[in-house]
Amino acid sequence: MTADTATQARAIVNSKLDELSTGLLQVNKTLHANPELAYKEFIAHDTITAYLDKLGFQVDKSAWGLATSFDATIGSGDKQVIFCAEYDALPDIGHACGHNLIAISSMGAFLGAAAAMSALKIGGRIRLLGTPAEEAGGGKDDLIKAGAFNPPESVLAAIMAHPMPKGPVSDDSFAGLAGMKLIACQGVQVEFKGRTAHAGGEPWNGVNALDGAVAAYNNVSLMRQQMHTDDRVHGVFEVGGTVPNVIPDYTRMSWAVRSPTATGCEKLMERVTRCWEAGASAAACEMTLTRSDAPSSPLSLSLLGPALPKKANTTSRKYNYLNLRVNESLCQIYVDEMAAMGKKVLLKTDQAFNASTDMGNVSHYVPSFHGGIAIPAEPGVAMHNPRFAAAAGTAEAHAAAIQAAKGMAMLGVRVLLDSEAAARARVDFDKRDD
Repeated sequence: MTADTATQARAIVNSKLDELSTGLLQVNKTLHANPELAYKEFIAHDTITAYLDKLGFQVDKSAWGLATSFDATIGSGDKQVIFCAEYDALPDIGHACGHNLIAISSMGAFLGAAAAMSALKIGGRIRLLGTPAEEAGGGKDDLIKAGAFNPPESVLAAIMAHPMPKGPVSDDSFAGLAGMKLIACQGVQVEFKGRTAHAGGEPWNGVNALDGAVAAYNNVSLMRQQMHTDDRVHGVFEVGGTVPNVIPDYTRMSWAVRSPTATGCEKLMERVTRCWEAGASAAACEMTLTRSDAPSSPLSLSLLGPALPKKANTTSRKYNYLNLRVNESLCQIYVDEMAAMGKKVLLKTDQAFNASTDMGNVSHYVPSFHGGIAIPAEPGVAMHNPRFAAAAGTAEAHAAAIQAAKGMAMLGVRVLLDSEAAARARVDFDKRDD
């Protein structure tokens, strides 16, 4: 890729996104005002696809077997770049993770790259892939299993960025972060089954499922003393019984187990499982763990993971989010492109954030970029907070998303045009150090 071509592409991307920013703001406002939960993002799906239809793009709606996924493509050939759009929200606190901005930045990146691709006659394909259910369920792993990222060797980069408060990227001079590390997380449902009896009249005839669950919970709490400081285990009681004078014959808990790497998460899960089993044994209960099949990976990692239908009174599905891997070659291109537009972006952080994403699964499947978009928020306000949801709906946050979209668009253009850059990203991907 020549310097002249890069300059031309940059000018086209900037001009196109400046032109489209007002229309994208209307999409942004609609998404922010109508937060929707995992696998039910129908307003978001219809709003985004209608906007793309209006611009003349062919869009596959309800794509890859998911009602709220979509897939828009331009170009052809055996090289492709995929921009991943998230748009689900959280119960009660809406877009407190700012997924409305993820959707806008990925849409903008796709549209900017499409404009440069058409004007400069760049070969290959670019896609905008709607990825539901990041907050609960692991929609991206559903899409991997369905073939949305196949063949994996054809994907030069899967690209997206997540909003974040400015504090974690050092100071206000930074527009964001390129290499965001996130840890692995497994979600599991634990059920205890006993035998009901009258708690006052014949307690000896009962087998108390609540005792099994409480003992299991306490066992995990004791184990935390010997856990590594980077590991996390947290759980809740979803079903604990009905009335005090009836011994509960059924209880259910939902747990999340986190560790910096997928391998470490699996080892921690083994330890935690023994805690649950000991509680069941002490109470003479039967115990059932609900974990799903392994997340998709070309390496056939021996792990357990995602996706079961919801059960009563719970909004979570079982999932397995692999740790998010940082591809330094892709990150460096993004940093360089943002610098060319006058924005300073931190290359990476050494310490992983104690959060997880299904983009981690994608990063184990194809070369991936998951940056951070710094948006103005009140001091001390973090994600998953109602005040961060408010910050994600501001004009300043939208402007930051559009700026990130320009950098991501150029990242996509660069790997399509520069075979050496794409090769370096593939080498980084092949380094299995985590």
